[in-house]
Amino acid sequence: MTVTVKICGLTEPAGLAAAVAAGARYVGFVFFAKSPRHVSPEQAADLVAQVPLGIAKVGLFVDPDDALLRAVLDKVPLDMIQLHGAETPARVAEVKALTGLPVIKAVGLAEPADLDALWDYGLVADMLLIDAKPPKGAALPGGNGVAFDWRLLAGRQILKPWLLAGGLTPDNVAEAIRLTRAPGIDVSSGVESAPGIKDPDRIRRLIARATAPIL
Repeated sequence: MTVTVKICGLTEPAGLAAAVAAGARYVGFVFFAKSPRHVSPEQAADLVAQVPLGIAKVGLFVDPDDALLRAVLDKVPLDMIQLHGAETPARVAEVKALTGLPVIKAVGLAEPADLDALWDYGLVADMLLIDAKPPKGAALPGGNGVAFDWRLLAGRQILKPWLLAGGLTPDNVAEAIRLTRAPGIDVSSGVESAPGIKDPDRIRRLIARATAPIL
């Protein structure tokens, strides 16, 4: 099984270069003002220009309106849109139609009842990102460094390609993949030295462990 890796919340060239050199297949840029990983369209455009061909450039949005999507896409040549808010399946379909880009939809899990949403969003999204539900009162919908019970996904068939997220670090990523058989992972805070600042060594170690053979 080959595990693909997405490094999200990139804000500066050193982190981006480390992700690319280590073998990330997706790189993510956050367009959500409340996040410490937020970048402006101008900053993102500079970073995106440094991404080699073959690596998908993903823009993360939280309940964006059409105007924000257009404003970013006018300046940043993204390959995919990631929706990380409370967007409904209908809104996911609207964003796909508006942008003409494939959409990743984040779905938060905390208990078995949350699994039903994977089917609903799987009918419209091109890819799912399965994350931990944010803690009560959290300011951010993701990037909180919180894991969920990975056993919820054990043996479960997911309708679309998917990425595992939530509290992944170089120390636990191999176990997370072993338990869930995730085909891909998404990591942001787990490879940082400070909020929004990626640690090249953590990125290298995480990707090496994520892509090693899982027994």
